Amino acid sequence: MPKKEQSLWEKITNNAVFYTLLSILFGFLVGAIALAIAGYNPITAYGEMFYRIFGRPNWRSYAFIEYSTPYILTGLAVAFSFKTGVFNIGAEGQFVIGAVAAVLVGIFVPAPAVILIPLCLIAAMLAGMAWGAIVGFLKVRFGVNEVLSMIMFNWIAYYFSNFVVNLKSVEVGGGKTWTKLIQDNAKITFSKDLIAKLGFSPKAHAGILIAIAAVVIIWYIIDKTTLGYRLKAVGFNRNAAVFAGINADRNVMIALAISGCLAAIAGAIQVLGVNYKVSQFAGQEGYGFNGITVALIGNTNPWGVLLAGFFFGSLKFAGTRFGPPSEVVDIMMGCITFFIAVSSLLKEVFTHKPKGGAD
Repeated sequence: MPKKEQSLWEKITNNAVFYTLLSILFGFLVGAIALAIAGYNPITAYGEMFYRIFGRPNWRSYAFIEYSTPYILTGLAVAFSFKTGVFNIGAEGQFVIGAVAAVLVGIFVPAPAVILIPLCLIAAMLAGMAWGAIVGFLKVRFGVNEVLSMIMFNWIAYYFSNFVVNLKSVEVGGGKTWTKLIQDNAKITFSKDLIAKLGFSPKAHAGILIAIAAVVIIWYIIDKTTLGYRLKAVGFNRNAAVFAGINADRNVMIALAISGCLAAIAGAIQVLGVNYKVSQFAGQEGYGFNGITVALIGNTNPWGVLLAGFFFGSLKFAGTRFGPPSEVVDIMMGCITFFIAVSSLLKEVFTHKPKGGAD
């Protein structure tokens, strides 16, 4: 018998994008309840939030360049590893190690910008790749659970960064707990003239172009190359991939190395475009952990991650600028992540057919 054509409602409820949008709606509803409990008018607060994002060119620059760029890249890192069935909870440490590598090159290597900027990025990429590949090696060689080892590597990166910051040759001195500033030739911030002409924020930088390029490259690798095919095959069914002759262990290591590279680029961009230094940590910054949220919102699709990164970054920016407590944004994002995590349950609710109903 010919397969029955799906109705419009069935097509909608079988689409992952529908549940992502539904989860975002639920997140905003929970946020509205939190705002009301705190004594704020949710409509007024949300109106102010979106005005803070879109109202002025410099605000849009903050939201979609400075705040969004690191989340796009860490989200892309997590999403890429998901494709191979590996949960990269180590993007936080990879972000930190990339920042450390970039700042050291940016401080100590004398070179013109056309050489120094690529060197900083390459150093960060290699450091991040090594940080991810080591975890992959421990997993495939000794069977070490990657989640546990990544959590430990996050803390190793955290304390290693603090160690480097306090080295006599690296620290700025005067009792200050941050490194020397990178050279001007290492900075990727747009020129003052371009910023003034476009009305951008003072720290608008070319990192957003790097992030978009990374999205295109990862999309191409995943969907258009044999490497992407092998990585997805391992993620979908490891045993079947091995039976088909694919070296699953090698592909897991490759995936974690590329994933670590992406998260490390995010750390480098924060140094080269925003901070120009690395400070001693009092607590983990959360860029890598928030990348998990971005990857889930983006349905682990590179283009979805790009949009999710803009969404997450703009809300983070708005949360720092509007009247109600910024924690409301964190509540919203937590709820969105929760509803995406239980999307299979939501799908069951929307697609369930009563027994005895029409086929």
